[in-house]
Amino acid sequence: MTLEACTEALRQHDPDRFGAVLVARPQDRPALLTLYALNLEIARAPFQSNEPMLAEMRLQWWVDRLTEMGQGKAPPLHDVLTPLWEAWGQDAGALEPLAEARRRDCAREPFADVAEAVAYVDATAGQLMWQAARRCGAAEGHREIVMAQARGAGLAAWLRALPQLQGMRLGLAQPSPEAARELAEIGRDGLRLAARLHRKVPKTAAAALYPGPRVPRLFSEIIAGRIDPFTEVPQLSAFQRRGSLARLALTGRWWR
Repeated sequence: MTLEACTEALRQHDPDRFGAVLVARPQDRPALLTLYALNLEIARAPFQSNEPMLAEMRLQWWVDRLTEMGQGKAPPLHDVLTPLWEAWGQDAGALEPLAEARRRDCAREPFADVAEAVAYVDATAGQLMWQAARRCGAAEGHREIVMAQARGAGLAAWLRALPQLQGMRLGLAQPSPEAARELAEIGRDGLRLAARLHRKVPKTAAAALYPGPRVPRLFSEIIAGRIDPFTEVPQLSAFQRRGSLARLALTGRWWR
């Protein structure tokens, strides 16, 4: 069990984070690769069964393994957990909240309002970015900046997926243009706060803080009413992804 399985999973299913890992310091790459591969697995777990109880059992398996790792117990041989243990060791226990945050996905319950959706993004994308940034040199004093950046990046990803999420009963219970604008404004404000304070964060964390391509543009289009994220969001092209990652690699800029 090596990093190859994690690398290939990211290459296929999370190309933006895969590209960002390549920009990270070599010593940080195993931790990022295994963290992001774990995130793919726990995000997928609730959807491996249409029965809420069975879906939660699948997710609970990941919760239990991470809890055990936090107690110092090595996981069973596994394409993701084995290299995760090698890269994180007992610190993998701190990743257990990432799995817990996915429990509401098992129930297929839409969010009652914007605040619930933002809280979900904070618990998933926010905690993921914080753990990545921490391994890349961010300190506890940088948490507010990292979480603000993560809120922007996470809301952008959630809004891009919203047409599919609405069909799966995982979007908003009452979709409206006002809710879309509010979500975009919250995401934009998060990015702006992080950009104002970016000098406080070590440059080594740049790869972990990468928000993905064209995030500010997406927010601007939604706020202006030119995109309705509940029905259709323009997909990113390979050229746009490569251009955004090239900017990160050449400049080290994760803020906008």
